[in-house]
Amino acid sequence: MRITKNAFLFIFLFISFFAYAQLPGISTSEDTEKEEVSKDMLGRNTPRGTVVGFIDAMSAGNYSNAARYLQFPKAVKSRESREHLVKVLVNLLDTEGDILPYSLISNKPEGKTDDDLETGLDKIGTINADGESIAIFLVKTTSSEGLPIWLFSEESLISIDSVALAPSPLVEKILPGFLKDHNWGGVPAGQWIVASLLIGVSFMLAWGISLLFFTVLRALWKGAKHEPVSGVINALKLPLRLYLAVLLFVSLSRTLGLSIIIRQKFSALTIIVGIIAIVLLLWKLADFLGKFSQEKMLIRGNAAGVSIVLFIQRAAKIAVVIFGIIAILGAIGIDVTTGLAALGIGGIALALGAQKTIENFVGSVTLIADRPIRVGDFCQVGQITGTVEKIGIRSTRIRTLDRTLVTIPNGAFSSDTIENYAFRDKFRFYSIINFRYETTPDQLRFLLSELRKVLYAHPKVYEDPARVRFIGFGSSSLDLEIFAYLNAINYDHFLEIREDLMLRMMDVVEQSGSDFAFPSQTLYFAKDGGLDKNRSQEAEERVAQWRTNKEMSIPKFSREQIDELRNSSKYPPEGSVGAES
Repeated sequence: MRITKNAFLFIFLFISFFAYAQLPGISTSEDTEKEEVSKDMLGRNTPRGTVVGFIDAMSAGNYSNAARYLQFPKAVKSRESREHLVKVLVNLLDTEGDILPYSLISNKPEGKTDDDLETGLDKIGTINADGESIAIFLVKTTSSEGLPIWLFSEESLISIDSVALAPSPLVEKILPGFLKDHNWGGVPAGQWIVASLLIGVSFMLAWGISLLFFTVLRALWKGAKHEPVSGVINALKLPLRLYLAVLLFVSLSRTLGLSIIIRQKFSALTIIVGIIAIVLLLWKLADFLGKFSQEKMLIRGNAAGVSIVLFIQRAAKIAVVIFGIIAILGAIGIDVTTGLAALGIGGIALALGAQKTIENFVGSVTLIADRPIRVGDFCQVGQITGTVEKIGIRSTRIRTLDRTLVTIPNGAFSSDTIENYAFRDKFRFYSIINFRYETTPDQLRFLLSELRKVLYAHPKVYEDPARVRFIGFGSSSLDLEIFAYLNAINYDHFLEIREDLMLRMMDVVEQSGSDFAFPSQTLYFAKDGGLDKNRSQEAEERVAQWRTNKEMSIPKFSREQIDELRNSSKYPPEGSVGAES
């Protein structure tokens, strides 16, 4: 894990250095190509090109060249007046102004089209002077060669021309003379040193502020010391310090009055660090949530869920890194639209090639989310019946009743009909008993009544619906349907209860004097005693007695009869192992 984090940090450190090397002022191949197409040697064909060219001209101390990026009022004609206005603009930007980072300034010939400003007008900064805020606009005009170019607007220059020059910034007051006599890139060397020191100071302040914040948070909120809150807090620490350090650096550099040249040089770097902070936060959150979810899955014994979470965690991290790289490339001015289009085409091709793999993965996610089955469940999937042994990312394994192992792709598994016997709350007892045609109606009434008594009296039979009904005349039998639900722990217990019920019902059939019918032709010989006349007579007499006493339970038992019979029979039956003595 440590190797992965180090590799991750190395990649973004490399990108950061690459980004710093590509800061505006050093043209990329794309910028060169655009410059050749526009044929404007000063690069004023886009708002960003105008701002970059102006800052570069100021870095070189070339005020005459910097003046070519401004749309001067008609009253300002002399070279000295124009250069003076340039110095006023730079002075106000150094002390009381700000320009957007290069990456936030449009690099398109038409400028920004999604703001509330009119076409051909872009806002790129603000100057706060004399108690008012002056917006700095760029306006799209036409050069003497007839080319469309962007210039600092005449209205903005008129607004700042009436503003008095600001006093020397704080950084100029605290720097010793020898650090102000030497210029690096059009800025006193001391300011570069101060900017470098501010980076360290900003991070130390951010570290101290975040440490104090999290210490107070843990002291006031007891839940912050326990998972999952503590994990989220740990994930926030480093990203928050980096982001806070960026804010402090920007704020301190403005307060000290660092040159707009330095601030613009560092603008891309501050955005890159901010992006890295966000990416680190997403990375750490994905890492924490993945581990937290895996632990929960392991506690529940869901091994398949661990595999799914691990896969999603890795996919999220890859997506975060790709997002960070794209964002950083955009921050340094590299157009990633073409690359994203290529990735999109490649992604479609990859998706088509890996269609089955993706289908199986989606099926795995469905199985984990809906949980129609779990490891250890006895189920039927399509024509396959068995016990689930493993739910993997690609497939599910089922141990069949023949003890063979069947592997089903999750895509097909999730789309097939799944019957899970593990979730069964009751076991159905259903049977049709066929009686011989010699059975008399009173014998049938006796059977219907006594068989119902067997169901009602049994403690493992649910009362509703417990029924025994005469349902029809078969080709060779009189048919009685028995339907009830049994209260069993598992399938083996169900078989045990069903066996007991059927044995009790055989006793009732024997008492009725009737017998079971068979789907075959029966030949009667003289030696065949036929039906038991004594038992038949006894059954008929009992039915006659029921009629006399109005106790006939046909077509149904009364509530009092059911309550009297409830749990009156013993289970397990007498003489069985485990029966009550």
